[in-house]
Amino acid sequence: MPTQVEQGRREMVGVGGLMNHQQKPSDHRKALKRSPTMNLKRLFTKAMRTASLFKSKKSRPKTPIDIVRHATSLLSYLHSASHLSGQKHSDKMSELDVLIREMKLILYGNGESEPVAEACAQLTQQFFKENTLRLLIVCLPKLNLEARKDATQVVANLQRQPVNSRLIASDYLEFNLDLLDLLISGYEDPAMALHYGGMLRECIRHQTVARYVLKSVHVKKFFDYMQLPSFDVAADATATFKELLTRHKSTVAEFLAENYNWFFAEFNSKLLESPNYITRRQAVKLLGDILLDRSNAAVMVRYVSSRDNLRILMNLLRESSKNIPLDAFHVFKLFVANQNKPPDIVNILVANRSKILRFFAGFKIDREDEAFEADKAQVVKEISELEATASIGNSGELRKLKFY
Repeated sequence: MPTQVEQGRREMVGVGGLMNHQQKPSDHRKALKRSPTMNLKRLFTKAMRTASLFKSKKSRPKTPIDIVRHATSLLSYLHSASHLSGQKHSDKMSELDVLIREMKLILYGNGESEPVAEACAQLTQQFFKENTLRLLIVCLPKLNLEARKDATQVVANLQRQPVNSRLIASDYLEFNLDLLDLLISGYEDPAMALHYGGMLRECIRHQTVARYVLKSVHVKKFFDYMQLPSFDVAADATATFKELLTRHKSTVAEFLAENYNWFFAEFNSKLLESPNYITRRQAVKLLGDILLDRSNAAVMVRYVSSRDNLRILMNLLRESSKNIPLDAFHVFKLFVANQNKPPDIVNILVANRSKILRFFAGFKIDREDEAFEADKAQVVKEISELEATASIGNSGELRKLKFY
């Protein structure tokens, strides 16, 4: 009778013999494959390979060109998509937010490291090559607030980025001037005004852009934008208007010479005589910046030869606030300093001499300013020595222009 050990051996041999005779090698592999343990090992190995591949792809740094291309693709989707909801859309928007932020970090640095010039140049060149600026401006209302802020900073920075010592943003805008129409009209949307306004001011750095805006019908809109009920939007429009009228000297001088009549008629009635204090204050300061610029000398002489303009400035001198009279003084002194004053100007100053001198005797500012005191003394001297060029009493019009 076989022992238990011998019996076990026989059973093992039987199993082996049965396997050897009844199963082919392929069947053996299938059996192993169906083994839970082997399946688990295979799945684990496959998962590790996939994870390794995914990690290697994810860790590969994206170049500025990659970032712009991907962002452009997502902006194109956003611009053409008719259905903007669902998880797919949400994922794409999140991805676009990240890409715009990455562009900002390339251009501005991250606080710990400075921007790399080569990376900035690559991004700039690809940005305008892909027509990304147009897509970004058009799609801006569809972005969330943070993405809008980042996009505004990206567009602003790109206007100053040189590529091979050339500002290619200027070249691009010269052939895409219709984008300025979109940016300017942005002031009519309170939610977009500050973003579009910030972009617009940076675009005006290019003389081609400034000339286009000044020669277009859009320039007239700023007289209304500067009086919008939203203080922030009105202030932003004023900042853009100032940039437009002070940055490019020769272009501005040409514009003012060709459009003097309607421009200053609007400037006086809508801004200097506005019922809004902030509008008047900003306008009179801007007027001083314009007229005191040497490139606008011919326009300045023409402005200070007008009795209507003098009336407005004399009224501004009488304002109860401290800021408006001071800024008005810097324009008023030009009327007095003009060595070729028209008779009307001389007679108005003479007719109101005593009141003007009394006003200046008490006209002071909070700080010591030698230049201000010297200018005031010169104005007082000039007015004291004026002589009427015609009979003052015979001019009934003078009563309307008296300085009270």
